[in-house]
Amino acid sequence: MAKLQQLHLQIKEIQEQESPKHATSISEQPHTRLELWPRWLMVALNITFILSGQTIGTLLGRFYYNEGGKSIWMATLVSSAAFPILLIPLFLYRFLNTPSTTTTTTTTTPSFFTLSFVYVSFGLLMVAYNVMYSYGLLYLSVSTYSLICATQLAFNAVFSYFFNSQKFTPLIFNSIIILTFSASLLAVRSDSDGPNEVSAAKHVIGFLCTVGASAGFALWLSLTQLSFQKVLKRETFDVVLEMQLYTSAVASCGSVVGLFASGDWRRLEREMVGFDKGRVAYVMTLVWTAVAWQICNVGMVGLIFEVSALFTNVITAVGMPIVPVFAVVFFQDKMDGVKVVSLLMAVWGSLSYIYQHYLDDCESRKTTTADVSGVSDGVTA
Repeated sequence: MAKLQQLHLQIKEIQEQESPKHATSISEQPHTRLELWPRWLMVALNITFILSGQTIGTLLGRFYYNEGGKSIWMATLVSSAAFPILLIPLFLYRFLNTPSTTTTTTTTTPSFFTLSFVYVSFGLLMVAYNVMYSYGLLYLSVSTYSLICATQLAFNAVFSYFFNSQKFTPLIFNSIIILTFSASLLAVRSDSDGPNEVSAAKHVIGFLCTVGASAGFALWLSLTQLSFQKVLKRETFDVVLEMQLYTSAVASCGSVVGLFASGDWRRLEREMVGFDKGRVAYVMTLVWTAVAWQICNVGMVGLIFEVSALFTNVITAVGMPIVPVFAVVFFQDKMDGVKVVSLLMAVWGSLSYIYQHYLDDCESRKTTTADVSGVSDGVTA
């Protein structure tokens, strides 16, 4: 009897060593840490795309207007016209992720009508807020423009609450308030450095257009996140590229229609000839503006995919005080203490929001680990 009990204990010890609980405790934690790095690497890459693309695109847009460009629809078209370059990363992604190396998904693919409706709607919305942004940048100073663009944080907070079930914490509120004050500081000093010969009526038009563009952009961010969650339902990076590719194609077509309907196309040759820096500079300004905004748009959609629409909106707000810093180098703008404080506050607000997402990520991983441990205990029992 004693030998049977001893043999039973030995068998039980062997079963415990080979049980799923032990396998989880050995491999789960390193696997979780390894999975964390690619996600944050993609977040950092998307943030870099947003800040660099937004800064370069805004500076080149100002350069276009300063040197003699006047076409609102051309400025709108270059915001989305570089979409064909997305075919390169999309092809590479699908080539590297062949069916033999990817996991099979059971998610139902949306119908062609549903996808068409999403892409066309988002593309037309993109045209609308890009036109209004173009009017705002034409009629307002950079500082006033940046101040009004900061209202997109408030708009996005409302839209994310209704469409994305966004929860607000003290750190998020702190981030929104600090970033709003950061952009607001830019309006303290600079009514004198705005465009020349702008009437009061045009100033009002620029103000209203920029407010409308900020609301439209915030709505686009929230609806894009909602479409990832409810319509597309595919957690792969190719869906991000497809979203940007097709919506930008629709937006470009809409901008071309506006360019011809408004008659701006008749003035383009004269505008190119009269461009202060020459014809080559005119063409290169438009080309690189298009590339810069496409890089920014890819970063925004990618960051919505990885994190959330509100986080993406906060990151775009960081670029507002960065633009005047580069304007000192390229346009010889005066750099004063207000711009320095604005930049520091933007960094502070951004880090506050990023830290909140870091806390949320840690809490999520703890919950996942606890759930896995509970399941393992149940299997062992």
